[in-house]
Amino acid sequence: MKVLVLGSGLMGKGAAYDLVKQDSVEQVIVADIDTKCAEALAKEVGPKAVAETVDATKKTQLVKVFSKVDSVISAVSYTVNLLHTQVAIETGTHMCDLGGGWTIVEQQLELNDQAKDAGITVVPDCGLAPGMVSVLAREGIEYLDRVESVKIRVGGLQQDPRPPLNYSLIFSVEGLINEYIEPCVAIRNGEIVIEDPLVGFEELTFPEPFGKLEAFNTSGGTSTLPHTYLGRVNNLDYKTIRYPGHGHKMWCLMKLGLMDNNELDLDGKKIAPRQVLEKLLEKNLPPSGKDVTLVRTMIEGWKGTESRNIEYEIIDYHNDVTGLTSMMRMTSFPASVTAMMMADGRITERGVLTPERCIPPDLFIEELRSRGIDIKHRVF
Repeated sequence: MKVLVLGSGLMGKGAAYDLVKQDSVEQVIVADIDTKCAEALAKEVGPKAVAETVDATKKTQLVKVFSKVDSVISAVSYTVNLLHTQVAIETGTHMCDLGGGWTIVEQQLELNDQAKDAGITVVPDCGLAPGMVSVLAREGIEYLDRVESVKIRVGGLQQDPRPPLNYSLIFSVEGLINEYIEPCVAIRNGEIVIEDPLVGFEELTFPEPFGKLEAFNTSGGTSTLPHTYLGRVNNLDYKTIRYPGHGHKMWCLMKLGLMDNNELDLDGKKIAPRQVLEKLLEKNLPPSGKDVTLVRTMIEGWKGTESRNIEYEIIDYHNDVTGLTSMMRMTSFPASVTAMMMADGRITERGVLTPERCIPPDLFIEELRSRGIDIKHRVF
């Protein structure tokens, strides 16, 4: 099979690195608007990879390169995911993306019938959260006869936390602030509710050296899960894991208006506080260094008349051999696995479908484990 990776940034690199190692992948096209970046990545990952210059916002260029492959991974800004979905339908090419914006996903889902008619599968939100955790939740939910609660907790952290926020930019600052300001969708007592971000603090404990951590509401992690499982699950929510104290500091910045997009007039100059904050975070947060990703997904309910608790836990570290960060692996590998499963027929559903609606959990988890992602699963 031939796979296109759009974007040669961190996540594009992770996807390309994984794809070239798979026997069933004949060629990986690495495409970027920056020719030198695409060529450098193609050279780095190996002879199966070739570089092309593509502007991810230009339909004519996209049509040409989509038509060369069996499957596409869009690893660029979420703002072009709708366009990429339209091009995938036009060219009859399977596609997945890393998500990042719920309003865009809603528009993609409206193209479901067109994708079916084209005989293809498009999977939005196919990264870590939403993405990998959505499929884990599906497996746990389907195991039980009745489900009381689904709790998804995820965090990308430095192994060696450093002030002032005990955090570094594991992924884009734009995506980080979006998680901290946009509304959070959950299920409470059998109803879909909208909750505020940066509230709902709880304490949780991971094995040493992590110990006690905090988790709090952030947006985006549930994606379509509340809509998919409304009526099947009584309570469902998503929270981000951080070192203690981080969330309250970000809450203060948000309440002070430093995450606002509305421009202020400062001596005749229009400045959006969020733009200033983004620049300051990029400038002053410490280098990411070696990172770690923590995942804990907990499903509670009943199997027959007996209560059951299902837990999935992942502690994934920066890979010193490959140089890939944990966040690169945990975000891009689910997309590369999905791209392959669409192309080789293991994903059989057609249309625009989020991960929990089309990805077979057992096959997906097996593929991730084969890549060194240690997914611990227990039922008690």
